[in-house]
Amino acid sequence: MATPTPPYSAYVFDAYGTLFDVHAAVRRFAGEIGPDGQQLSDIWRAKQLEYSWVRTLMGAYQDFWELTEQALDYAFAKVPSADRLLRQKLLDAYWKLDCYPEVPAILRALKADGAKVAILSNGSPAMLEAAVRSAALDTVIDEVFSVDALRRFKTDPSVYETVTTAWRLYPSKISFQSSNRWDIAGAAKFGFRTVWINRTAQPDEYFDLKPELILPSLEGLTKAT
Repeated sequence: MATPTPPYSAYVFDAYGTLFDVHAAVRRFAGEIGPDGQQLSDIWRAKQLEYSWVRTLMGAYQDFWELTEQALDYAFAKVPSADRLLRQKLLDAYWKLDCYPEVPAILRALKADGAKVAILSNGSPAMLEAAVRSAALDTVIDEVFSVDALRRFKTDPSVYETVTTAWRLYPSKISFQSSNRWDIAGAAKFGFRTVWINRTAQPDEYFDLKPELILPSLEGLTKAT
């Protein structure tokens, strides 16, 4: 019997928040940070993203690691109860973020079905290489696409075009998964089939650029395709 052809030629995943838990670094040192740890982590993540959007609009690119450091410094300034002496520990931990528990099995299943599997991320090449290696995903991911070569961050359309150009695929043949609703909006506008991994049950937005599927995790992705 012939092996069934997967409905999409490629499955492309955002990295931070989708495959890797962006709050894992702060959680690792929760006892040392104290009760305001989640606030610190939320601010860190929010500013990291804000800096990427603003710098793309200004045409003043800095790589994602520099923005990650700047965002943490801002978070410490906003949360004075957190000990700044933990700064280096948190930054070191960000290079080895935990992946979500279902990720390895889902990626392996997609790969076994004959689809290409990739990451498309704002992260710098060094950051992504370290995260993929730490999570032992290097054997299942075919390619890691970073915005660094373009010097623009998502949701610039040229970021999504990186994949279609490299793999010579029409956007409609690519399934794109992200936990970030704004990223899903950008990918949908570009023409990807989009799956919003809504891990924290956020309300929907960008109603003119809807995802084709909403899942609470990557579980169910293989069945839904």
